[in-house]
Amino acid sequence: MRADLQPVRQARRRRRRRILASSLLALGLLALASLAIGSRPIPPTTVFDALLAHDSGNDLHLIVREVRVPRMISAILAGAALGLAGAIMQALTRNPLAEPGLLGINAGAAAGVVIGVTLFGLTRMAQYVFLAALGAGLAGAGVFILGRAYETGINPVRLLLAGAGLSMMLGAVTGIIVLNAPPSVFDDVRHWMAGSLERAGFEAVSVLAVSVAIGLVVALSNVASLNALAMGRDLGQALGADPRLTWLSSCLAVMLLAGAATAAAGPIAFVGLVAPHLARAVAGPDHRWIHAFSALFAALLLLGADVVGRVIVAPSEVAAGIVTALIGGPFFIATVRRFRESRP
Repeated sequence: MRADLQPVRQARRRRRRRILASSLLALGLLALASLAIGSRPIPPTTVFDALLAHDSGNDLHLIVREVRVPRMISAILAGAALGLAGAIMQALTRNPLAEPGLLGINAGAAAGVVIGVTLFGLTRMAQYVFLAALGAGLAGAGVFILGRAYETGINPVRLLLAGAGLSMMLGAVTGIIVLNAPPSVFDDVRHWMAGSLERAGFEAVSVLAVSVAIGLVVALSNVASLNALAMGRDLGQALGADPRLTWLSSCLAVMLLAGAATAAAGPIAFVGLVAPHLARAVAGPDHRWIHAFSALFAALLLLGADVVGRVIVAPSEVAAGIVTALIGGPFFIATVRRFRESRP
């Protein structure tokens, strides 16, 4: 039996490697496009010069190094964080519709950021990223309690309704606060809430990188437990997995990842839904590969959305969050229809 399965496993490994290599190549090409495309187009040769032989007196070099490089890195890190958070949530609840944007996690993080910026006068991401993580955690706890996710996580309808209701309530609270904020604060928050990466800077990149790194370490520590619990709670416990500890540490990872991504890029939806589905189609049931491909595909999706947003109405821009919504909305509808057809 093992001899019969060996060629299948080898073919799957080769396929994963090919897709991984092609995805990394696509990410590199998109990163170059992100540095070259904008309200002021910059030739690729100038981009390479700015990176390899920077001239502080050249305004094009300054645009590349000080504006577009942190924006590109922020898109990659925020996308990877949202994709990984979505993969963890879908694995944890065994819910194909679980995603930080749809289940109120991003709305909670956004509420935390808006409260910090408007009520406490916080202006730096290093100051309000903790409020974003706290808001994400409280919103997630609220959705899981309202939707009874620990008991009925495989029922996506209950969880989705709880997430939608909480998102609407948090959105209303956030809107009230923003509308009553001073004009300068309102203008800053307005761009951020649309999911725009236009004002990303190196400080935000550093905070985002640290948060994503910690969230990644926590997430990877749970991979073996998620693989075990995927076979059922009783069998997972027999294999040494602790469901409560797995839930707590996974929720911590989601708080860090979704909170940091929202603090850096705004409340971006559907990235954490689409990427894990694509990852499972490529990687199979192993969460080690699902996590890796979810992060990679989500980074591709958000960076691509940011680049497309600069092209479609050039020289103006469409926020990346709006582009991902246009892509993810039909995917969400298709996923719901497929799930309903698969239920008895």
